[in-house]
Parts: sequence; structure tokens; C-alpha cells
Amino acid sequence: MNADREALLPLGEDGRGSALTLYELNNLVSETIALELSQEYWVEAELSEAREVRGHCYMELVQKEEGTNTPIARASAKCWKNKWMLLGPHFMRITRQQLHAGMKVLLKVYANFHEAYGFSWIVTDINPEYTMGDMARRRQEIIRQLKAEGIFDMQRELTLPLFLQRVAVVSSATAAGYGDFCNQLADNEYGFRFTTRLFPAIMQGEQVEESIIEALDAINGETEQFDAVVIIRGGGATADLSGFDSLRLAENVAQFPLPIITGIGHERDESIIDMVSHTRVKTPTAAAAFLIDHLHQVLMRIERAEERTATLVGRRMDYERLRLVRLAEKLPVLFSLVKTRQGANIDRLAQRIPPALTAQMTNLRHRIDLLSQRLAPLPLRCMAVENHRLDLLAQRVEALNPERLLRRGYSITTLNGHAVKAASQIHDGDIIETRLAEGKITATVTQIHNSPMSTTDSSK
Repeated sequence: MNADREALLPLGEDGRGSALTLYELNNLVSETIALELSQEYWVEAELSEAREVRGHCYMELVQKEEGTNTPIARASAKCWKNKWMLLGPHFMRITRQQLHAGMKVLLKVYANFHEAYGFSWIVTDINPEYTMGDMARRRQEIIRQLKAEGIFDMQRELTLPLFLQRVAVVSSATAAGYGDFCNQLADNEYGFRFTTRLFPAIMQGEQVEESIIEALDAINGETEQFDAVVIIRGGGATADLSGFDSLRLAENVAQFPLPIITGIGHERDESIIDMVSHTRVKTPTAAAAFLIDHLHQVLMRIERAEERTATLVGRRMDYERLRLVRLAEKLPVLFSLVKTRQGANIDRLAQRIPPALTAQMTNLRHRIDLLSQRLAPLPLRCMAVENHRLDLLAQRVEALNPERLLRRGYSITTLNGHAVKAASQIHDGDIIETRLAEGKITATVTQIHNSPMSTTDSSK
């Protein structure tokens, strides 16, 4: 190795001199690392990628600046198949999760530099307790934040509708659990009818959070069409539950306006959205059983209410029937009392009627006498007034009598029965009649002028 180091000399001005090939240089680095970093080290890091290829596990490690997502260190790590066959199952058994991006791990590694593939850390051990502690810390931090926001128990404050039959389902369309859920609802022993509508979502992997939130947003746009939401995960590895421990997803579930029922894990697993949901059950079939049982409990309440109503009505009818019997028994006695009282009242009234009638008649006779006395002089006064009025009218008529004018020497000339007042009314040949106080003159008009008229006298 010293010889190789001595061979690494500065180049001349012409660019030539003693130089190493790339392989020799990489081999020098490999030997240096092997000598200087011969120990194994425990390292804390976050996985930005983890994948299995032909039984080997390849990881990309990253360290981020505290309080930000800015990486300040990166490295590749590998766990060879012979080690990963032991470490992988052990890690999943303890943490119930597979290695995935975003997970913090504590790895035991040694440095390795391969001439062809470059530098990487070789993993010889993984501490699952460290990851469990980090996961627990993250879960507790999410729970603390949800409680600080006052939304941790919001779902449990909602009331399940009595007739919960319209169900929005968030699940994978191809999941066996979804089919089991629908079949159990359809074939329930009570014959209840449920209507379900699937809002497809990815239920495992890194897209769980975004996919379920999109489904919830779609349901939220038509909440009046549903009574509750069921989030079910049909099977899958327990390790895939990490997607349900998301703060953003938990906030959406906790603040959703409809009750949410979750059946996404196994009996011993509880995700954060299980904690904030209205009701948590174990599996999709348990969710279906919960809905059926809820409706059955409502039916039982209705049947008990019907029984109580029938009992109360029966008792009331018995009571009213007994009361009617008692009233019927009392009626003859009550009728006799009423008859006696009313008979006495009638007798008293009969005794009071004759004196009352006599008094009324006396009053009426007295009023008639008074009216008669007031009416007697009225006709005489009316007749005197009218006679005087007639005398005045007679005097006026007499004053207007034409006979008086005739006796004073005036005459009245008429033409065809009408008095002649002007010469223009008469024409030649007209026959006029002049009335005098004694007799009348009939004449034929021969000439009309302003001087005394010439007439043919035909008076008698």
C-alpha cells in the first residue's frame, strides 16, 4: 500500500507523470477504508428509500437539519440476503412494520468501498426497539397535537342516526374485505336493507394518506346522501398500517361531519385514525356486524316501545271501562237527584209566573192609558192646523181665479184653447174666442196690424 501511495505523485507541467488507473485509485481507497474504518458502528438515520431486490435490502439513508426537511447528509446502505433473511422478519415481528421511507432506524454498519460500485455502508444489525420508540414518539406527538387542537374527541360527540342504512365506504375496490363487508350487509339475518357506495382509495403504501383524504373530500361534497362513513382495509400485512398514523389524515377524520367507523387493522393493532374515529372495530366484517347490530338495537327499541304502548293503552282502556261502569251505576241516583232538583225549580217558577204575568199586564195597561191620554188631543190639533192651511190655500186660489179679472172688465182671448198673449200668435183666417164676464165672442181674423183689429163679429 505504501508503494501505491508513493506512486501517487504530482503530475508534471505537461500533464504527464506517474498516474494511477481508476481501479488502482478505488482499490487504494478500499484498502484505506478497510484499515482506518475496520470497526462496526451504530448509526441513527432516516430512510428515504428501502427496497428488496433478489433477497437483498437496499436502503438510502438521510439526515435532515433539525426543524426542517433539508438533508445535511446522505449515504447508501445494503443488507445482504444472508443477513436480511434474519433481520427483516425479526424487525417486522417487533415493529409490525416493514422498512419504509420516512422511518427512523438504528443500524449497525461497517464501511465498504467496492472498486466497481463505490462506497456504501453494509448493515449487519437493526435495532427494532429504536424504531418502535421513534414510532411511539411520533404517535404520541400526533395525539398530543390533536388534543391541543381540540379535535381528538370530536367524532365521538356525533350521534349515530337511528336508521343508519346509507353508508359511504372508503376501501380498495378489489379488496376481499370490501366484498365480505357488502355480502354480510346484504345477507343479514334480519332482512335489513342497506345502501352502500364505494369511494375507492389506496389502503396500503405511501399513498394511503392522500388517497383516503381525497375519498373523504368526495363524500363531504354530498353528506346529505349518507348516514355514516366506513373505512375498511381488506387484509394486508400489519406492517402496512403506518399510513394510518398520519396527522393530516387524522385531522380530516376527526373533523368529518358524519360519524366514521373504522375497520382497518387486526385486534391488537390500533392506528391513530382508529383513536379519533367515532367507532373502531377489528375488521370489515366486524364493521358490517356493527351496522347490523345497531339497526337491530333500534328495531328492539321500537318493538319494546310498541309493547309498552300496547300495555299502557290496555291499562288505560281497562281504567276507562271501569270508570264508565262506575258512572253508569251512579247515573240513576244522579238522575233522581237532578230530577228532584229540577222539579222543585219548575214548581218555584210556576208559582212565580202568575204574579209576574199580573204585574206585567198591569204595567202594560197603565202604559196604554198614558198613551191614550196623550193621543186624544193630537188629532184635533192636527185637524185645526190643516183646516187653517186649507183656508190659506183657498184664499190664494181665489186670488188667482180668472173670473175675478173678467168681472173687472178684462177679457181672455184663446186660440185653439190656448190664451193669446201676442198678436204674432194669430194669423189670417184663424178663429179666435174672446171670453168676457158675461158671454163670449167668436171671430175669424181677417187682418192683423197694430191698430185695433178688424174682425167679423159672430157673437151671440
